[in-house]
This record gives sequence, C-alpha cells and structure tokens, in this order.
Amino acid sequence: MPRRRELGRSDTVEGDSGDEPDYTVRAVERVCSILNLLQESIDGVSLIEVGQATELPKSSAFRYLWTLEAHRYVERTEDTGLYRLGLGFVGMQSRHLEVLRERARPWLERLRDEFDESTHLGILDGDRVIYVDIVHSRNRIRLASARGERDPLHSTALGKAVASRLSDTRVRELLGRTGMGALTDRTITSVEAFLDELARVRASGYAVDDEENECGARCVAAALPGTRLPAALGIGAPSTRLGPGDVERIAARLKEVSRQVSADPVPEQRGPAELG
Repeated sequence: MPRRRELGRSDTVEGDSGDEPDYTVRAVERVCSILNLLQESIDGVSLIEVGQATELPKSSAFRYLWTLEAHRYVERTEDTGLYRLGLGFVGMQSRHLEVLRERARPWLERLRDEFDESTHLGILDGDRVIYVDIVHSRNRIRLASARGERDPLHSTALGKAVASRLSDTRVRELLGRTGMGALTDRTITSVEAFLDELARVRASGYAVDDEENECGARCVAAALPGTRLPAALGIGAPSTRLGPGDVERIAARLKEVSRQVSADPVPEQRGPAELG
C-alpha cells in the first residue's frame, strides 16, 4: 500500500475547503523577495535591508545570501558590503556568455596592442551595463574599470551601444528605473535626447562617451551583432590620448572586430596569431 505523504502547514487538499489550494513554499517566496529587492536597487542593498524585506533574522538572511552568492545569483561588493544581482542571471545563458567571452578575449588583447588602450566587453545586466572582460592598457595612466563593475546606460559608450539593440520602449523602462543622473556637465539627462543619441548610434554603428561618465575620459563602443545577449566591445582612454579626431578610426576598427567576434568559432579552434 503506498505511503501517504504528510501535509505541511502550507499544504491543503482540494475539497477540504472552498479556498484555492496553496502550494507556495515559504523558502522560495523569501528567495523571490530577496531577488526582487536586489532587482529594484541601483546601488545594492545591505544585509539588514534583506532581513527586513524577508522578515528573517540577520543570521538567516545571511545564509540565504551566502547560498545565492555561491551560485552566482548574488554578489557582494567588498568595499561597501552591499549585495546586488550577480552574473548567475546572465548565466541563464551562461554557456553562451562564456563562449562569447572566449571569442572576444583574443580580440580584446589584439585591440589593446593596436591602440595601446584599455579594451572592454560589456553586456546588459538588469538595467545597467556590466564589464564582463577587460584587457588593461599598459600605460601607467589609464582608465581603471574592473571586471564585474556596473555602469549606467545613459552615460557610457558601452551602455549606449548595448541600448541601441533594445527597443525605445525598453530603453524608456530601464531609464525610468535608474534615472539619468548627471555624472559630468556633458552627461545626457533627458530621455528624449538619449533616444536621439541612440538613433545616431544605430545609424553610425558606434557609440561615444565624450567625457559624459567621467571627466577626462573618452570611450568608443560598438554593439556585437547576431548575439543572444545585448553586448558590445569598447575602447577607453584618457581624453588627452583619445581625442575627437581618433574616434572615427577606432570606431571603424571596433565595428570590424565586432562582426568578426560574432562570426568566429570557439577560440580553441584558432589561436590569436591566426586572427585576421
């Protein structure tokens, strides 16, 4: 005779009452609450805030976060101790991301050597652009972005290039969530002005951050065509070395390389010396 499953407190049996059956699991609900809280945050949330949102004691909230962090769905910022969404959600297509990174890496190195400036691979992560890979310039004075760092869409070349692959409706939604704070006196702070900028990016095939994210820094980026993830390649440098007259030349090379990255086989089949 089959054993009868014992019912938990949240279980009901159809026909026992007129209420709809409740199949919710409290632990899963708490995980969803944590993830929703992180999704809505721009700068990250503290352990105390997670505990308050989930009605969990601090020690229990920490165990939830620790488990999610172990699976890369949450990451903790070392300097602030705040928690934010991790690459695990991009990891829903994690193999595709890894292949993309493997394809892009030799090209990032090659571009760094060609221009002697830092090169980046970025993707859309929630409502910001995240640096998936970086090859730093060998110059002592250089842009100091870090892998895993997240930047706004509206003020960065990578952000603009990634946003150019989205619909205007989606862009409005993301900007409405994050706001458009002025990081320098050149930052675009109007949604309509930003959409006009995206129209130029789509027409030209490249985006420019002209000291809009950081004074004294200029970046150029091009979206990767034909990928499942909104992604882009970029080159950034102090504006004293990357002047307005250099933008077209760098952009042309980035567009060429972006097309090649999308078309390349997995790098194990080719070495950097074979790359055209």
